[in-house]
Amino acid sequence: MRNILIVAGGVVAVAAIAAGVYFGTRPATSGPAPTVVVGSPDKTALLGIQAGDHVLGDPKAPVTLIEYASFTCPHCAHFHMLVLPELKKKWIDTGKVKLIYRDFPLDQAAAKAAQLAECSGKDKYFAVIDIIFRGQAVWATAADPIAELAKSLRIAGMGDNEVKACLANDAISTAVVNDYRGGEVMGVNSTPSLFVNGQMYRGARSVEELDAAFEKATK
Repeated sequence: MRNILIVAGGVVAVAAIAAGVYFGTRPATSGPAPTVVVGSPDKTALLGIQAGDHVLGDPKAPVTLIEYASFTCPHCAHFHMLVLPELKKKWIDTGKVKLIYRDFPLDQAAAKAAQLAECSGKDKYFAVIDIIFRGQAVWATAADPIAELAKSLRIAGMGDNEVKACLANDAISTAVVNDYRGGEVMGVNSTPSLFVNGQMYRGARSVEELDAAFEKATK
């Protein structure tokens, strides 16, 4: 059984795993053709920075780390809370690595959370995804996950009106769809999926494993 994300009153073309909170690294399934026109850049183009991408670090850094993640994926939350801070200090803040973050939502709640992160603006984006991942255990298991998440986003200036407007914004929902479809082009079918200078690493990875991958990429 598959969910099709419903945004702005219509079907928007992201196939997801069956309803319920996503626990663990889990494969996604392909959905029906989208009812909106979504670009499908080739894989070579996707290995670089795309228009609309969110980039942490120096865009000119020699090593590129691309992350495809779902906001309801506990392994993704673990990466952002425990692994990324260490990588940031050693690799990103020193200008050696840049992180390109892209959405690969595996359920409706993750897709809507991704829309809200997009609406926060580029300056607040990574701070907002930090809020989302750190609060995942609370909001993702709530009876109304997005209503619960919205409480945490007030600190980022997103009140009820902003949340409603964001979830009804077709351009924002299309941006999330584009990330998802791009992930499919890249061969992503589970989260987190990481690429280090084009080399794919599926599933949770330790600081030590990624240190080694970055060391290899810099040689």
